[in-house]
Amino acid sequence: MHGSRTANLLGAAALAVSDLVLTSVTRVSQVSPSGAAALVVLSATPDLSVTELGRRVGLTQSAAARMVESLEGKNLAQRKRGAGRERAVALTSEGQRAARAALGARGDGLASLLAALDDEEREALAGVLDKLLARIYQDVRDSELLCRLCDRRACTTDAVCPVGNAERATEK
Repeated sequence: MHGSRTANLLGAAALAVSDLVLTSVTRVSQVSPSGAAALVVLSATPDLSVTELGRRVGLTQSAAARMVESLEGKNLAQRKRGAGRERAVALTSEGQRAARAALGARGDGLASLLAALDDEEREALAGVLDKLLARIYQDVRDSELLCRLCDRRACTTDAVCPVGNAERATEK
């Protein structure tokens, strides 16, 4: 299967979708891809430590500190006292707007791709993606990292998140 057409198509589609999402979210938020992910993560889970925020967006602690400084410089986030020596990071009202804009741009871009499919094809694709995401979780083992740019409400309204489901199955 290494050289299969299906694997090649999946790779090309995954890269193109990633490019589409990252281009749209960085364009509207005016921050780096990790900065956009941080905005989305903080909009869902405010007051994370710099270290935890970094873990959730795939950055080292030092890289996360630099990213937070950049977000603060753009008045998108602010640090405040946390537990012990840690500093909690929260979005400003401007950061909350940027997070909503990033999720909106992500959703619009993905919706435009899905418009090429009819209802039956979209439902079939959702089933395939459920299976693929559950399998990807087995390698990544971090739902927060895997879903760092997810619109969590969209994924859990009238359905069960396949990543969360895979995580719960692993914890049993």
